[in-house]
Amino acid sequence: MLMPKRVKYRKAQRGRMKGKAQRGSSLAFGEYGLKALEPGWVSNRQIEAARVALTRSLKRGGKIWIRVFPDKPVTKKPAETRMGKGKGNPEFWVAVVKPGRILYEMEGVAEAVARDAFRTAGQKIGVATKFVTRSRAL
Repeated sequence: MLMPKRVKYRKAQRGRMKGKAQRGSSLAFGEYGLKALEPGWVSNRQIEAARVALTRSLKRGGKIWIRVFPDKPVTKKPAETRMGKGKGNPEFWVAVVKPGRILYEMEGVAEAVARDAFRTAGQKIGVATKFVTRSRAL
């Protein structure tokens, strides 16, 4: 699972996801990409599940880049706990994704293979996504 080695603060506030992605909104490495269309949190498990789906569909061909990293801790309080008594313990890590952010990139395969691979990977992620190519990335 992806997670930071160390963080400055163990618990983070939830924050807001307004606006479009400023950075990471264009293809930088590969020929094809998977772009987020809506804001949301993508957990470390979702990122890993999509990565496994991509590598399985490529069958040892092509190269994949993961462009998001889960660096925000999400806390949860135990079930059936009364209100108060402070913030819960960190349970998992998420990447904050805004619309327009490129999540994954790929090269070295045919467009039909990449399109199918990104379709299955997009189903593992909790936000709506879209397939982009280098010519139509903007």
